[in-house]
Amino acid sequence: MNHLFLTQPGYESFLAGELSAQGTESGRSGPGWLETRGEPARFSDLCFAHMGLIDAAEITGETINAVAASIADLFMESMQKERIDNPWPCLFLCAPVDKLSHRVNAINKAATALLQKRVSRVIKLSRPECPPGFGMRRGLIAYFPEFGRCCMTRDFYHGGQRRMKDDPRAPSRSFLKVEESYGILGRQPAENERVADLGAAPGGWSFSAAQRGAHVVAVDNGPLKAGAHNHPAIEHRRDDAFSFGPCSGNRFDWLFCDMVEDPYRVLSLLEKWVDKQWCRYCIVNLKFGRTDPLRLLDSVRNSRVLKQRCHVLQVRHLYHDRDEITVAGICG
Repeated sequence: MNHLFLTQPGYESFLAGELSAQGTESGRSGPGWLETRGEPARFSDLCFAHMGLIDAAEITGETINAVAASIADLFMESMQKERIDNPWPCLFLCAPVDKLSHRVNAINKAATALLQKRVSRVIKLSRPECPPGFGMRRGLIAYFPEFGRCCMTRDFYHGGQRRMKDDPRAPSRSFLKVEESYGILGRQPAENERVADLGAAPGGWSFSAAQRGAHVVAVDNGPLKAGAHNHPAIEHRRDDAFSFGPCSGNRFDWLFCDMVEDPYRVLSLLEKWVDKQWCRYCIVNLKFGRTDPLRLLDSVRNSRVLKQRCHVLQVRHLYHDRDEITVAGICG
């Protein structure tokens, strides 16, 4: 069985390494995608996979109308014994190839017009996005890795990564990473919960939690800026993030950490907080930079403390991540 995996452009080799560790052989690849032979053992364990198209059919055609007709025909054939009564994802995507998006948009419009004539009720329920969270989904995904070739499937795995809407009051773009992380974890800070944000400056993550009504202790010797500066729900403590901890007998609901530090040192800090049960939920970024990200992934997944203390642990390379991975967990 052949699948097509999507990832952030430039990180294909890391995804190939993950798949290889599961015994899955990679085939052709390009910017933001790679094909595989065989069934990956655990889709949910893939950090760098944003989406996996399951047993995708390959469509070729010279004209926009020809490709659109093939997509419509395959969709109709696949739903002969299926009834669709709820909103479902319908996405036309493409690799970052010059002018390819214009062609894909035209094919999308043509295919949608054909399907509206045949199954108008079903098409009205389609949505150009995946529902929040991660896991196996059913809908229609048409991905164009290059001109003249489309890979289409009804069944796909979604890793939960998604582009988030910016807030002009947020102090930095790192705000987008923690906003995206809530969907991966399935939880977000709530009113009156307590958040420790280690290495908080300039305060993007603190601002995100405070906007939801949480009380934040932002730990950093540097200044907070923009919406985090003088926010009534944010207490700025000029202290060292690695030595900070809750007062005796207390604990925080959330641990945030997005520091530009050695990733193994930050991982040890996360393990300390989890082992001492200083938090119930955690979202931590590990900057791999010159560090081997696959080795770092193994260290996270094989951490004795995290395996024993976290009954939910998700590790993802987010849409808004660069040379970093995000660890999100629920601690027992």
